[in-house]
Amino acid sequence: MVATKPIDFRKGHDSLAAMVKNELRKDPFTGTVFVFRAKKADRLKLLYWDGTGLVMAYKRLEEHTFTWPAVKDGLMMLNHAQFEAFFAGLDWRRVRAIETRAPEAVE
Repeated sequence: MVATKPIDFRKGHDSLAAMVKNELRKDPFTGTVFVFRAKKADRLKLLYWDGTGLVMAYKRLEEHTFTWPAVKDGLMMLNHAQFEAFFAGLDWRRVRAIETRAPEAVE
């Protein structure tokens, strides 16, 4: 889940978990990855619960910026492929899932 509004990047584990719970109205202890942006579009922080503790990761792109959604309050969901593209600094908006039908019968 991507928090679309920039945050103060001095925030740590506990402050981000409190923000997830109080402002985004989500449970930070489910294993969901929460992505936060700085005012500068080249930085992000990830927060997730791995079952034993809160993990926070920070990434800064050296020569480019991340493709962020419009700045507003709220959350945006990315599927796994979109997240991978986003984290790599690619344009996640161009990633589309292939639609498949479940098989009607098993041989």
